[in-house]
Amino acid sequence: MLEVLWQPATLVSLVTLTLMEIVLGIDNIVFIAILVSRLPRAQQAGTRRVGLILALVMRLGLLFSITWIMRLTAPLFSILGQGFSGRDLILIGGGLFLLAKASVEIYDRLEGGPSEHLPTAGRATVAWTLGQIILLDIVFSLDSVITAVGLAPLVAVMVIAMVLAVGFMLVFAGAIGDFVNRHPSMKILALSFLILIGVLLLAEGMGQHLSRGYAYFAMAFSLGVELLNMRWRRKQQPVTLRSRYEYTSG
Repeated sequence: MLEVLWQPATLVSLVTLTLMEIVLGIDNIVFIAILVSRLPRAQQAGTRRVGLILALVMRLGLLFSITWIMRLTAPLFSILGQGFSGRDLILIGGGLFLLAKASVEIYDRLEGGPSEHLPTAGRATVAWTLGQIILLDIVFSLDSVITAVGLAPLVAVMVIAMVLAVGFMLVFAGAIGDFVNRHPSMKILALSFLILIGVLLLAEGMGQHLSRGYAYFAMAFSLGVELLNMRWRRKQQPVTLRSRYEYTSG
C-alpha cells in the first residue's frame, strides 16, 4: 500500500484532490463563520472547531458507505419526465435551506428589529447552530465524496486528502471568520455567496449541471473588488449591522 501511495500518479491525484476538497470546503467555512457569529465570543472558536470536525466525520462516514452513496443516484420517481434521485432531493433541500437562511440573515442584519439581551441563551444557541451545521455538512459532504470518488483511485488517498483539507480549514477558519465579522460589507458579501451556492445546489438537484468554476470565479472577483474597495475607503467608519440577539457578559 505504501509503495502505491508514493507512486507519482497517486501523489498527483492526492494533491489534486486535496486542493479540490479545500475549494469545496470554502462553502463550509463561509457558512460556519456566519452561523457562529451569533454566539457569544467565548463559544465561537469551540463551536467552529466542532462544526469542522463533524464535517470530516460526515465525509469519512459517507466515503466508507460508498455503496449506499452510489445507490442514491438511482432515480426514485419522475415529474414531467425529470427523474429525481435521493442525491437530487438532498441537494434540492440543501439549496433551499441555504437560500432561506441567507435571505433571513441579510434581512436580520439590515432591517431586523431591536436587539434582545439574552445572556442565558448560549447553550440552546450552540445546539441550534450545530444542528444547522450538521444539516449542511450532509449536503457538502455528499458533494465532496462524489468528487473524491471521481478523482482518486484509492480510498486511502481520499481519506488523506479529506483529513488534510479539513486540517487546513481548522487552521484558517478562525481568521476567515474574524475577518468576516470585522467587516460588515464582507459579511453581506459572504451571505450573497451562500445564495449563489444555494442556487448551484438547487440547479444541480433539478438536473441542470452548472460548472462551479464560474461560480468560484465570480466569488473570487467580487472578493477582490471588495478588498480593493475596503483599502480605498479604509479611513471611513464602517456601518454597524443589526443583530436580533445581543449577548452580554452578565
